[in-house]
Amino acid sequence: MQTTTPSRGPLAGIKVVEFAGIGPGPFCGMLLADMGAEVTLLERAGGTFASQLFGGGRKAVANRGKKSLCIDLKHPEAKALVFKLIEEADVLIEGFRPGVMERLGFGPDECLARNPRLIYGRMTGWGQTGPLAPRAGHDANYAAIAGVLDTGRRHGGAPWAPPTLVGDMGGGGLMLAWGIACALIETQRSGKGQVIDAAMCEGAAVLAHGLFNLEALGEWKGECAIDSSAPFYDVYQCADGEWISVCPLEPQFYKTFVERLGLVGDPDFSGKQYDTTTWPAMKARLTAIFKAQPRPHWTALFDDTDDCVWPVLSMTDAPAHPHNVAREAFAEVAGVLQPTPAPRLSRTPGAIQNPPPLLGEHSRERLAALGLSADEIERLATTGVVSDPVSF
Repeated sequence: MQTTTPSRGPLAGIKVVEFAGIGPGPFCGMLLADMGAEVTLLERAGGTFASQLFGGGRKAVANRGKKSLCIDLKHPEAKALVFKLIEEADVLIEGFRPGVMERLGFGPDECLARNPRLIYGRMTGWGQTGPLAPRAGHDANYAAIAGVLDTGRRHGGAPWAPPTLVGDMGGGGLMLAWGIACALIETQRSGKGQVIDAAMCEGAAVLAHGLFNLEALGEWKGECAIDSSAPFYDVYQCADGEWISVCPLEPQFYKTFVERLGLVGDPDFSGKQYDTTTWPAMKARLTAIFKAQPRPHWTALFDDTDDCVWPVLSMTDAPAHPHNVAREAFAEVAGVLQPTPAPRLSRTPGAIQNPPPLLGEHSRERLAALGLSADEIERLATTGVVSDPVSF
């Protein structure tokens, strides 16, 4: 029987049941596991689309720290086993379309009737209600309807944003984890559970609150300091084809930025920093200047300044950056390089509890913890109610 190390972190002792899904649900479960929660992942034989897309088993970073119970939810005997897990759980996470959990027999009413203290976390793109609730979608769709994807355009360019970050992970999984943390605190006072309706579309809008602030002030559309129209808030390509980010927004940083480039007194930079009529000429000059030298030259030039000029690193290069190395911001787990838990708590820090499990790696362990005998567990495995480990 596979065993795991005891959890550590601020959520140690919290039990979570996660119905396997894709994207934000697993990410939410990972955040809770990183902080010490015991997360039992209910997976089905053959895996999911997520395991095909992102890799399963040890490669599935979002499943790190979890325990995998491979179970056929449609088998008549599965329901009682799942309810046993739910009855002892503090949190449930599901990411199906509205109505699916109810059809499976594990809707909020059924689960809260058995465990009134349960925090029932629901992760969808559009929410449980509203005209779009039953519709399919993906990260860029949710960000689009939230009014956020449009803000991701380069000035004058087509709308886009980094894949999965705005809708799925930030607006979805992170918001659900925040809701769960809030609900866990409230449950300590009331003794009652509740249902969390987390919609990626709404979460994406919340993440963009500052941009809505600028919109209300009339400063977003047109020529804005942070929408890539300003020459001092953009990325520039260097002679070696690499890119560098240039962001000296504040006057004191901009002043030394100009000095460091030897542009004091230059006609194109003689006007006021925020005089938008000078921006096109300034941007053209900066484009040519940065293109004249390779990135290491510019990195060295600005290395000891507060001018906010930093290299645009790839996912391959980022883990080796001295700052990330010093902070141990990345770690290799089961051969996969990945970000370490954040944020950092001084007294009860989170940690990657264990490598991502193989499909069904903890099936027998979890059933034994529910009080089932070895013979009963063997019968359930033989009849296909649960499955033993499968490696991808």
